[in-house]
Amino acid sequence: MKEIKISDHIWFVGENDRRKELFENNWPLPYGVSLNTYLVNDEKSALIDTMEFGVAANYIAKIRRVLNGKPLDYLVVNHLEPDHASMIDGVLQAFPGVKVVGNMQTFKILQHYYTIPEENKLQIKDGDEIQLGESVLQFFTAPWVHWPETMVTYEKNTKTLFSCDAFGGFGALDGGIYDTNVNFEAHYMSEMRRYYSNIVAKYSNMVQKALAKLGGLDIARICPSHGLIWNNPAKVIALYDKWSRQEAETNGVVIAYASMYGNTEQMADHIGNLLGEKGIEVRTFDVSKTHVSYILNEIWKYKAVVLGTCAYNTKMHPMMEHLCNEIGLNEPKNKIWSLFGSSTWNGAGVKDLKKFAEEAKLEICGPIVEMTGGASPEKIEREAEELVAALIEKLK
Repeated sequence: MKEIKISDHIWFVGENDRRKELFENNWPLPYGVSLNTYLVNDEKSALIDTMEFGVAANYIAKIRRVLNGKPLDYLVVNHLEPDHASMIDGVLQAFPGVKVVGNMQTFKILQHYYTIPEENKLQIKDGDEIQLGESVLQFFTAPWVHWPETMVTYEKNTKTLFSCDAFGGFGALDGGIYDTNVNFEAHYMSEMRRYYSNIVAKYSNMVQKALAKLGGLDIARICPSHGLIWNNPAKVIALYDKWSRQEAETNGVVIAYASMYGNTEQMADHIGNLLGEKGIEVRTFDVSKTHVSYILNEIWKYKAVVLGTCAYNTKMHPMMEHLCNEIGLNEPKNKIWSLFGSSTWNGAGVKDLKKFAEEAKLEICGPIVEMTGGASPEKIEREAEELVAALIEKLK
């Protein structure tokens, strides 16, 4: 990508990465991801975060072009995860006099990755400022959104918030870098929620604290480190507020099941059909076919979740166990939960689901629907109808 001028003194010097298969070697990237970094070029200059090593061979060259012979005075490190920080060494080599700006936690972690000369360190505290000319950078710590050292940088003159991972999303920037020149709902909304539900969701309470802390700032633009630049910041702030409050967008049901030979799948479809007949929106997923990140995305969107599993070697199916593990890690709240499953002789899978629900402190709605042997509506009709009735009552 070329460098793009955002305002008189702010430049986008980021890059799209469409080659990476898995974000954090875990989450699929069918539409790629953008690695956004920004350069404030005033009387003095400041680079806001770097990017992942190896993504852009011309990264330093872009910075040099914008600086046009001037030195780089500051490198602001909002977050040390390597997709934002693994070019720190390259920047230090290219600009030996640069001051690396971070908070106390930044430098505690940074020492384990890079050797930064003491004269190159500038440790700041919450609320501290750096004058670059017309541009003034102010720093606010935002711990655990989503690492302990995370902070955001606010440029006071243009009212621009450089938010790093906060307000970010999956997906390369196709054609436009701003929310105002793309179809957000059609092309970015779902991937942004998937990013939140998988990367940030565990720290939703800390997101709420950060939103409260930054609530007094007059923000005209948000520049995150992944995804679109927001010229309409109120929209993305409202989304993050909703997601971090764990408020469902849709009053419907996600059914996620594991089935080896189709019996548990038939149970899932029967429960889904009963819900659909009552006008409830349903999304059904085979956990062995759909990556867990997409299921978590839907769980964050919908109000109720129904989990079902077959038995597998006296336990629940491994792919359902994987989903349960991720649910346990991300701790979705304000959901309605129900369980079902099948086995041949001892109900092992459902026993494991019950144990998971107890340990995760999930309140189970309606009867737990179990079936032994081959699938047939007659075997589960009464319990399935009771389950659906209980779900509908809760959804009201």
